[in-house]
Amino acid sequence: MNDWDWMQAALDEAKTALCENEVPVGAVIVKNGAIVSSAHNRCELNHDPLLHAEMIVLKDAYAKLGSLNGCTLYVTLEPCAMCAGAMLHLKLPRLVFGAFDPDCGCCGSRIDLGDHWFGHDIETIGGICEDECRTLITSFFSQLRHK
Repeated sequence: MNDWDWMQAALDEAKTALCENEVPVGAVIVKNGAIVSSAHNRCELNHDPLLHAEMIVLKDAYAKLGSLNGCTLYVTLEPCAMCAGAMLHLKLPRLVFGAFDPDCGCCGSRIDLGDHWFGHDIETIGGICEDECRTLITSFFSQLRHK
């Protein structure tokens, strides 16, 4: 499996979020060719603005493994400052995301928190399955505006 394949798993999670009227962001953490954790946004469902897909999978994977060494986080949208901070704190080695977020993205768009800022570099690749990831998000917000 490659980055594109794993991003498809994250997209499946994002589609589940969409069905639950959540902002359609999905994430998976992979280690040694297997998914360790998968999740989607649950902010609305749980009335908790901290329950971004990334936060859920990071917490779950860390609880299962005790370390994120050798892990890659795949997420459909470029992480925000909160999620990027958690990745740094947990010393995530690698991040792959789909759509860039020019408004709130903190892994290359607005700022890159994973690049030498806090003594830990996160290898970051953006734009994997970008069109599909971006379309899912923009369609969601477009429908909200027209309700």
